[in-house]
Amino acid sequence: MNKDVRILVVDDEMIVREALSNYLREDGYEAIAVESGEEALKKVESERWNILFVDFKMPGMDGLEVLREVKKVTSDLPVIIITAYATVDSAVQAMKDGAYDYVVKPFDPEAIALLVEKVVEHQRLVRENILLRERLDQEYKFEEIIGRSQPMQDVFELVKNVAASDTTVLITGESGTGKELIARALHANSPRRYNPFITASCGAMPEGLLESELFGHEKGAFTGALYTKKGRFELAEGGTLFLDEIGEISLKTQVDLLRVLSEKSFRRVGGVEPTSIDARIVSASNRDLKKAIQEGTFREDLFYRLNVVSIHLPPLRKRREDIQLLADHFLDKFRAETNKKIEGISSQALNLMMEYDWPGNVRELENAIERAVVVGKGSEIVPQDLPFFNQGVTEERGPKLKSLKDREKIHILQTLEENGWNISKTAEDLGIDRVTLYNKIKKYNLEKSKTE
Repeated sequence: MNKDVRILVVDDEMIVREALSNYLREDGYEAIAVESGEEALKKVESERWNILFVDFKMPGMDGLEVLREVKKVTSDLPVIIITAYATVDSAVQAMKDGAYDYVVKPFDPEAIALLVEKVVEHQRLVRENILLRERLDQEYKFEEIIGRSQPMQDVFELVKNVAASDTTVLITGESGTGKELIARALHANSPRRYNPFITASCGAMPEGLLESELFGHEKGAFTGALYTKKGRFELAEGGTLFLDEIGEISLKTQVDLLRVLSEKSFRRVGGVEPTSIDARIVSASNRDLKKAIQEGTFREDLFYRLNVVSIHLPPLRKRREDIQLLADHFLDKFRAETNKKIEGISSQALNLMMEYDWPGNVRELENAIERAVVVGKGSEIVPQDLPFFNQGVTEERGPKLKSLKDREKIHILQTLEENGWNISKTAEDLGIDRVTLYNKIKKYNLEKSKTE
């Protein structure tokens, strides 16, 4: 057992207090015995204790009086009442006044040992819970969202203003700008922060699977439904549900989602009974949803349900003053992970980064720094560690100032070729999702390049 656990025993009968103290010492605890309530209170006021055993019936200050006075001094000290009078009334009154438990004389050493173990374990869990809450309070405010530019300061201010409410929020911005980080910051700064943060990537799942993922299903609802499964709405109970790539869901799923937002309840696939929900809904899209409304691919009523508050994340090319700050942050991160002694980024490499338009935004920059740290051989990152910049670079003129579309097309094509046209790996390297990558391949007619 742990010698750090200190137990105070209070009983006017010497044989009782010495016997109990000896039991506790044999189990490895530090146990001190006193004979009166007055003496016990002095020790409680001046020393640290983990558990207090107090006799119910003593001359002068009895056990209940000691219990009440101790609770005035320290409300979290577990007090266990010792009684030879195992009446229901005395036990009930002790518990009402805040006793943790009670034991009956004569003692059963095994029962005493189990009770103390229970109290110590409870205290350990309480301490861990407090530490976890403190860590959650400190861990994820805005530390992972880097930016000193005015556009990002505006975003931070908006997050602080709306985090405490339960209103729905729509986060917009290109792929890789950090929409999920903002969603997590909203959750971490809200009263819901100790409850789950659940994500659902709507663009990564076919319609049938997405419905089951969001709402769950009953056993036997469809072929392969061998058991009842909770959906993301249920898993997010009391917390936040983040619906990423919301612009990719079908019109049917949009109708289902609109009903959930309106009624605050849903039915599992194959279910009959409605299940109420208590989760904040935060969604995100890299698509222009207003344009999608005009094209008939997104419901206007759902848009206004989701877009009570809108937070737009600017692309990295619109906040270039954050590039060096982000690059240094990622360098510190990957330097620590790889244990490589890279002191910094050369001015030439930094100039290339500042001039590049970063179609994959912050995620692409993170991937670029990780790659540079892994392949780099010197004491700092140099242009040669950034191979995707080599396309269109000459020693005399530096980066050719192509249009954004040209540079994005060249970058995507080169990354596709480097990865043997593996879509998943290319999307990961570019810092975008597969749906976006497919759209860009189609947009730039890159399939033709693959066949040539």
